[in-house]
Amino acid sequence: MRTEFITSAAKADTFPSLGLPEVAFIGRSNVGKSSLLNALVGAKIARTSRTPGRTQLVNFFEVYARDGRYALADLPGYGFAQAPKAVRAAWAPLIEGYLESRKTLKVALLLMDLRREVEEDDTELLEWLKVHVEARGGRVLIVGTKADKLSKAHRKPALQKLGQALARPPQDLFLASTEDREMLRTLRDRVEDLLLSSETSTY
Repeated sequence: MRTEFITSAAKADTFPSLGLPEVAFIGRSNVGKSSLLNALVGAKIARTSRTPGRTQLVNFFEVYARDGRYALADLPGYGFAQAPKAVRAAWAPLIEGYLESRKTLKVALLLMDLRREVEEDDTELLEWLKVHVEARGGRVLIVGTKADKLSKAHRKPALQKLGQALARPPQDLFLASTEDREMLRTLRDRVEDLLLSSETSTY
């Protein structure tokens, strides 16, 4: 697998036209989004930081997988972030602009920290994803991150609780940890199956 950075965009009218099926990484500012993205593609393509909220643009990448090519979009984190209030206020329109305009978006990964409770802005974003991804024939997968922070006995129950809070079916729920290759492979294989198969290729 080879991954290349394409561009960063601060507003919808500068998003690139790639003609590729696309997967978006969406999550709270402190959910470990960039670290998981790097782990999934096996390269340090997304900037990571101990300070939540460092991703302030939509960053686009092209992935050359075994069975074809697709694009990745790393979106700004929502919720708490140690960034100026004016900057944080600009992120919501940027995320909404992406979801509304991106016709090639086929899979959205909504990343949730397994250790945290679902909050109102999580459910609001999920409603947006239903309208702008699922209603267009795409898929929304819920990814429980930082699974390694929980014992093995508590991981699946925590994921099930997350799915129940969001009213999502078991087949759309995935565990994730940057430390667990099996979890990463399972998630990556499912994403690529959706992106590169007939299930979501009619764009």
